[in-house]
Parts: sequence; C-alpha cells; structure tokens
Amino acid sequence: VSEELRRAQEEWEAVEEIQSGLGGTSAGAAPPISFNEALQYFQTADLSECRKKVRATVRRRGLAALVRFLFGPPRLQPQLQGERELALAMAQCGLDDNERVHMRILQTIYKKLTRSGLGCPRYGAHWEELGFQGADPGTDLRGTGMLGLMQMLYFVMDSRTLPLAQEIFKLSQHETQAPAITLILLQNFPFCIMSVNITRIVIQALREECLSRECNRRQQVIAVLNDLYAAAFLQLYRVWKWQHKTLADSGFLLKELELSTRKKPKQLLKSLEAYVNRSPAADGFQQPSPPSASGGGEEINFTGVCDLQIELEGEARLI
Repeated sequence: VSEELRRAQEEWEAVEEIQSGLGGTSAGAAPPISFNEALQYFQTADLSECRKKVRATVRRRGLAALVRFLFGPPRLQPQLQGERELALAMAQCGLDDNERVHMRILQTIYKKLTRSGLGCPRYGAHWEELGFQGADPGTDLRGTGMLGLMQMLYFVMDSRTLPLAQEIFKLSQHETQAPAITLILLQNFPFCIMSVNITRIVIQALREECLSRECNRRQQVIAVLNDLYAAAFLQLYRVWKWQHKTLADSGFLLKELELSTRKKPKQLLKSLEAYVNRSPAADGFQQPSPPSASGGGEEINFTGVCDLQIELEGEARLI
C-alpha cells in the first residue's frame, strides 16, 4: 500500500508541475504565499530603479496650492514617508517571470479565486477567465505594477475579505434576471481588470494626500491602502449587484468611486468595518449620484478603463 501511495503521489506531483507551467519546482505543490510574506520580500528587494520613477505627491500651484495649505488634509508624518515610497515603488515594479515570489503571488490569486488546489500555466486563456484582458496578466498591470497584484493577494488571503472577494468573483462570471423585467441583464465583468482600476484609484488618492489623516491616525500606509481598496470594491459590488449594473455602467461607476475615495475615504472604510463585523449597517451602501441627462453619452467604454487617463505629472502618470 505504501508503494502504491508513493507512486500515486509522484504521478500527482508530475501533473501539478505540468499544469503549473513554471518549470523546475512544481508551483502547484508550493504553498500559497501570505500577504505578509510577499510584503517582506518587497521590503528587502532592490527596488532602486522603481523608486527613481516615483513622484510621491501631486504638486499644486497658484490658488490650488493656497487652498490645499489652508483647508487641505494634513501632511503625511515623516516616519510614514518610507512606507508610502515602498507602496509607490511596488506600483512601478513590473511582473517578472524570473522572480519566484511574483509567480507565487499570481498562483495564489488563481487558486483562491478558482478554489483549485492545482497551479496553472504562466500564460493562457485561464487568465481571461479570471478577468484579465489576455493570456498574460502582466500586460494589464501598467500603472499599478505589483501593487495591483499585492492588493488582490491581500483581498483573497485575509480571512475577513476572502468571502467578499469570492462573492464578487462569482458575480463577475454570472448573469442575472432583473425583477419585473423580461430582459436578461448580463452582470458579468472582468474581475481582475476591475481590481486593477480600483488600485489605480487608491494610488491616486494616496498621491493627492487624501489618505494622510487616516494613515497618520493608524500609523500605517499600506494597511490603509489595502482597506480602502477592499472598501471601494465592496461599494462597487453592492451598487453593481443591487442596482443591476452592467458593463455599460462601468465607466460612470468607476468615476463615482474615484470621487468617493478622494473625498470620503473615512466613510468607505467605516462601511468595510461594518461589513466585516457583520453589523446591521453592512446591508446598506452608498447610493451613487444619479447620472445627468447628458451623461449617458459620456460614459467611458470599459475596455479602455484600464488605461484611464489620470492627470499626474512626469513618469508617474497612470496610463
């Protein structure tokens, strides 16, 4: 019996190695990587080239600078500057096939969303099923870099947010029928592209110093970014599901979400806290402002939202 078990185990590991598509050590057999382990890797990795591309804040001139000085949010405290620079450096770090940690992050996201114990090839149509635009996830990370994958990793590896991530992923793949309407409304959307765009929005809020007050209060930056990311995804999920939104609404909703993260980040974070604590407030959500009569023709086509033009300066433009 022991010999049969040994042979079966060897055959299974061989299958995992073939499916992993990474060569060498079987990615399917490798344990999932935790967010903290991945973060420790980036804290010690050489990101000097990425840091050169970082522009930490958005410069304001003239009246905008005066308004910011008089009424704007507080500056980020000096002891938190390094953590902010790390987050922005990760956003400039591309997906590298030769970095084992990068590949483990990608594999962990795949396994958690699909609830599979097997690894998957580095390239292939299975990434489109997860909501990337093509066979290579790396091409969709422009402007968010590894921070885009790190926030997905946080979403699926935190026990508080994993159920939410799986519910959103489920909604992204299915169609529903709206009550009292005979038309079938396709509510599916590309999950990972939506996630990348939310990361873009969070990065913008960080660069505009909209999160400084909360970061100073908690004495954390990356944890605040992750919670805001999850809170924004929760907001989008609730509106998308209960108001029967479709891809045609995506551009408008992302613009509304961008405004909320900049103007009301504390409110979004409280909504997430209520959700994870399962308080009665978890069933409520922020209603987006109704679109104007002329707004219908101005919605952004979703396939272009990944390249959302955000007015930043220099090399830090998120395009």
